[in-house]
Amino acid sequence: MPGPLRIAFLGCGFIAGVHSQHLQRNHIGIVRSYASRDLAKAQRFCRRYGGHLSYGDYTSAIQDPAVDAVVIAVPPRFHLGLTLQALDAGKHVLVEKPAYLTLSDYEQVRHVSIQARRVVLVGENDHYKPLANCLRRILREDTIGQMIFAQFTTLAKRLKLRTDWRNSELLAGGDAFFEEGIHWLHLANSLGPKITSAHGYRPNLPNQGSDSRAKSMMVAFRYNNAAVGSLHYSREVPSLFRGLRLSKIYGRKGIVTFESNGAFVLVRGQGLPRLLFPGFRDIRGYQAMYRDFIAAIRQQRAPEMSLEVAIADQVLLEQIYATNAE
Repeated sequence: MPGPLRIAFLGCGFIAGVHSQHLQRNHIGIVRSYASRDLAKAQRFCRRYGGHLSYGDYTSAIQDPAVDAVVIAVPPRFHLGLTLQALDAGKHVLVEKPAYLTLSDYEQVRHVSIQARRVVLVGENDHYKPLANCLRRILREDTIGQMIFAQFTTLAKRLKLRTDWRNSELLAGGDAFFEEGIHWLHLANSLGPKITSAHGYRPNLPNQGSDSRAKSMMVAFRYNNAAVGSLHYSREVPSLFRGLRLSKIYGRKGIVTFESNGAFVLVRGQGLPRLLFPGFRDIRGYQAMYRDFIAAIRQQRAPEMSLEVAIADQVLLEQIYATNAE
């Protein structure tokens, strides 16, 4: 029986806390340590989340033989350098999404990870959440017939403070859609049919307040099954209950309406309408993501959310920004 996976979080900010909270709720064989450029902060995280070791810099954690893998939870600008450093030290890597800034960065990491024979999982937790699995099953079972339209909506008014690093495109790699909208683009591209082309339309409105990022994007796209779709993303439009929003998939035999966060799915197809609850226990998919990370390492295989899958999303992301610029 293999021992627990010993991971070190590189970065002790908000998202590292989110990961740690989900890991605390389910014992899946992971020993956690924490690294920060501020040792006192790493020690606080270690105490709060039941960690094992604390480090006052990232290199110490990467070079420690007591660490099997790292979780890169710092701003995207630093992901590439830390990933390459970790692979060179023989560590497996889980890197927050957006993982890297350009397609060439992804290709470089893929080449190095193959040479190092180490797993790199792109931390797209939405890929693993119960909602995504439920929608994949509905489409796979042909419940609503041939797909015609897909409409994804994620609206909320969540403004960042002026001091938040996400206001800096140098650190974040791009605007709000690049930093967070990529999760929703992946959901649209992961349900079975694949997006073959995407076009971005960003409203040309002046920014207001301290959140200086561009915060809205509409995307139109085509699928390889002849269907078309759209994604409406904004972090400056108020939504019901500060985040409740509905998305739909239309087919020739019925319609699937779902709460975009995964609370419920309403299927209207052949027979009586069905109200489904995909699951609340791991509604954001973090626990399933870490189970896949462990299994990929133990079985020496690619994870579900592999670099190849993330590269497909990055290709679409670059299309969206190129066409929006036009």
